[in-house]
Amino acid sequence: MSVHDEPIDPRVDVGHVHLKVSDLERAVAFYTEVLGFELTQRYGTQAAFLSAGGYHHHVGLNTWESRGGPPPAPGTTGLFHVAFRYPDRAALAVALRRLLDHGVALDGASDHGVSEALYLRDPDGNGIELYWDRPRQDWPLDESGGLQMVTRPLELQELLESASGA
Repeated sequence: MSVHDEPIDPRVDVGHVHLKVSDLERAVAFYTEVLGFELTQRYGTQAAFLSAGGYHHHVGLNTWESRGGPPPAPGTTGLFHVAFRYPDRAALAVALRRLLDHGVALDGASDHGVSEALYLRDPDGNGIELYWDRPRQDWPLDESGGLQMVTRPLELQELLESASGA
């Protein structure tokens, strides 16, 4: 087997996402005040880097090519959404409470069997998924043992009630 036929190293993960935004201050406010990321660094008035837990950055924002620009048009290629994984259900419930407190509308909320997810858009129209993974032993499998993800409605009030464990 050649190195070109081997799967990617399983330790690889997504380190950060870097988004083009039209208004840096508006984007920084959304990602810090609504989602709770911390500002780690600014590059003047054109870029900012945000983090969870002291990492150098999980989210980069810039206006280098996009200052004042419109969101991508529907039906075009590009990022569908970026997904932020929360450590447990209670932490996702806290995130939902933050969204509600800031009046952020959800595009959807789903139970995928392997995870529970909230879907929304940032001020520039970028899709965002906030989710937590169930333990692997609880993932739904088909008769042959293959993964059997689903999409069912997520009961938001029940999720909110789990925030008391956070």
